[in-house]
Amino acid sequence: MTDTPQGDRIAKVLSRAGIASRREAERMIALGQVTVNGRVITSPALNVTPGDRITVAGQPVLAADVARLWLYYKPEGLVTSTSDEKGRATVFDHLPPDLPRVMSVGRLDLNSEGLLLLTNDGELKRRLELPSTGWLRRYRVRVKGNPADPDLEPLRSGMTVEGERFQPMIVSLDRVQGANAWLTVGLREGKNREIRRAMTAIGLTVNRLIRISYGPFRLGDMEPGDVREVRGKTLRDQLGLPPASEDVTGTAKPKPTRARPGGTAAKPPPAPSGIPVSGSARAKAPRDHPVPKPAQSSAPRAGAARSASADPRTGTVPRARSKSARPAPTRPSGPRGSSPGTPPRRGK
Repeated sequence: MTDTPQGDRIAKVLSRAGIASRREAERMIALGQVTVNGRVITSPALNVTPGDRITVAGQPVLAADVARLWLYYKPEGLVTSTSDEKGRATVFDHLPPDLPRVMSVGRLDLNSEGLLLLTNDGELKRRLELPSTGWLRRYRVRVKGNPADPDLEPLRSGMTVEGERFQPMIVSLDRVQGANAWLTVGLREGKNREIRRAMTAIGLTVNRLIRISYGPFRLGDMEPGDVREVRGKTLRDQLGLPPASEDVTGTAKPKPTRARPGGTAAKPPPAPSGIPVSGSARAKAPRDHPVPKPAQSSAPRAGAARSASADPRTGTVPRARSKSARPAPTRPSGPRGSSPGTPPRRGK
């Protein structure tokens, strides 16, 4: 019996460090672009430890950063790829310059827009993409034509298109607008151009497609090109990770040391740093930023509590609160002694 080698597989380490996905890391290894302790490796069947020195294409691989997640409103016309053989603009060409190296969770095709998740952690990317996650992805879809509700039943029942089986979709007809109709479509799988191909199969043509949510993460009031970081606590809660894992799932604690928690390069930091699971983004915004208002509002309450505990029998605290609650009647605008019911002072 042989002992299990210490450490983790090299492809997993590269993925965790945000270098590439596991599959891409294995390809880089096969091309001889990865070295461990000065030796070029050609097989991913190697375990490495934090003490090993790893380089990719001559650049050292740093220790994995805290796992982070961003919401990005992908505009129409961008390719979800790090490079494009046709020379088209990519998502990564248009991200804010202060963002670290990130990978996309899944894809949106060239003519689609809306919510795209970005992460700096390969293992988090893999986890969010797994079919077992089962998160519902919702889309707003505009189609050419005026379908009636019964026309959408094949989508709801599941269908086979060009030999590929599509699972049942959640489809609702929202409104008909001129020659077009708006639908809301929800699905739990992400096959290539699935919605467009399914609509074509029932005689409809998609002329606009916007992803509005991915599991608990929502597009909300974001505009094309906007980037917002998900709060570490929200990320941890949504993935069901225990508190002990906070150091590897992104927490609010390291955020003050970052250049920016989210938002585009053209927008100031007050944009919310994460999309809430329920309610509007604006309703949660005050909780996402360490503004001084909570500290100011809590100070009078703390002071009142101390006064009450210092002299609980005198009754002065209720009178003090009564005066502060009704400041206007105790400050007459006229000269001293002229307020109604107050006799003038004597002796001067």
